[in-house]
Amino acid sequence: MTINVTSVPTAARSPAVLLGLVRFADCALIVLTAVISYWSHHGVLELPGRYLLAVVICVLIAFQVFHLVGLYKFSILHRLPTQIGKLATGWLIVGLSLIALIFFTKTADDFSRLWAALWLASAFVCFVLLRIILLLRLRSWRRQGKLVSNIAIIGAGEYGSRLLEHLKANMQDNSLNIVGVFDDRDTRVPRQELDGWPILGNTDDLVARCRRDEIDLVIIALPWSAETRLVAIMNKIRQVPVDLQLAPERVGFHLFGRQFTNLAGLPMLTVFERPLSGWKFLVKTVEDRLLSLIILILIWPLLAFIAIAIKIDSPGPVLFRQKRFGFNNNVITVWKFRTMYHHDGNSAVQHGGAIDDTADEAADEAVAQASRGDARVTRLGRLLRRSSLDELPQFFNVLQGAMSIVGPRPHAVAHNTEFAQSVTAYYARHRVKPGITGWAQIHGYRGQTDTKDKLENRVKYDLYYIDNWSLLLDLKIILATIFVGFINENAY
Repeated sequence: MTINVTSVPTAARSPAVLLGLVRFADCALIVLTAVISYWSHHGVLELPGRYLLAVVICVLIAFQVFHLVGLYKFSILHRLPTQIGKLATGWLIVGLSLIALIFFTKTADDFSRLWAALWLASAFVCFVLLRIILLLRLRSWRRQGKLVSNIAIIGAGEYGSRLLEHLKANMQDNSLNIVGVFDDRDTRVPRQELDGWPILGNTDDLVARCRRDEIDLVIIALPWSAETRLVAIMNKIRQVPVDLQLAPERVGFHLFGRQFTNLAGLPMLTVFERPLSGWKFLVKTVEDRLLSLIILILIWPLLAFIAIAIKIDSPGPVLFRQKRFGFNNNVITVWKFRTMYHHDGNSAVQHGGAIDDTADEAADEAVAQASRGDARVTRLGRLLRRSSLDELPQFFNVLQGAMSIVGPRPHAVAHNTEFAQSVTAYYARHRVKPGITGWAQIHGYRGQTDTKDKLENRVKYDLYYIDNWSLLLDLKIILATIFVGFINENAY
């Protein structure tokens, strides 16, 4: 299918233009809803200076936050639930930022709380309505064959075939249309097609099609070692107004989703990035410190009750500490409520040989994971472990900065070395701070890792979390932990 794109509206031809219009519309909606909310409450359309300043600051914050949460990606415009989730996260951050700003500048009394509530609520509703209208418009454009990029591929050999195979397997919508393949090489047996797509001629034929505005993007699928040939093709395509891209070398197909960056003017393919850097690090840090402080204030009566119960149930300290590996494979000290009998020389005999495997830091090298029916666990300890209440002191670790609320669960030092020998990618979990709960835990991978399969799945979920972190994902995991993560049959 070849589309004459000259008759298509500009917004329907260029995703960048469309996303730019969405950004502008979001900013306009913030201003418009602020004015309408003030008018509905005060009966006048003109905002006072302090209100106008607050609206301008809100627009500036929202412009950045919406971008950071991934709201302005073309790939999500047709996924309404995803957009609503990102909107909720982004607008919540904007609202909290405004509240913090008003609090620290001591200007809360200068604004109407009713106006602020009405403004924030109506703006969010308008954001959602805009996305619904846009989604309907996108569907209409696509039914008409618009908002489609026509792609031509240069190279009818192995590289072209591999590229076509990849595009066919990974094109998730109909926004890309492969027109055909072009190749300059002479062949003894002319072919009519490559993997189902027609071979339409050489690069001169391609240039002619580009001049007729039939092509939007040209991809050269040739080995990068063919420098002379590549430069000759690029010089030809340079003459026409199309985008030109180079398909990756063979190893590039194993780096799905990676991006190029610029270093001293040279394009560099980013294989891995430091996770949670820049704004992400700041958001994660604020999330951890603020939520842990709030949670500790709310649960201190429960902490006191559990501490008293532990002292009554069995002799020994209320808390135990254990060395575990944290961020960047550095050793940290993790706090938990004591759930096992305390070893103080004679207590091992008194309690049938049951020794608290983590009360003594020197015993870390000989730690054995707790198992079902473990004789070392006290009566109260079984309840605390089953309900995960023994983990609550780790919020102090979060407040201290050694842990996060959400992240890969830390393992004992001795276990860590053992696990790393079983799973190659195990140490990649340490690229972020360990957490009290995590993506693996809410999917049932917690407790004893007595099989390699359990350990591999736990690592797989941990790495997915690291590579796909977002504030929304953290909130999802925290909510899932509250409703389904505390009580688990694997916790003993």
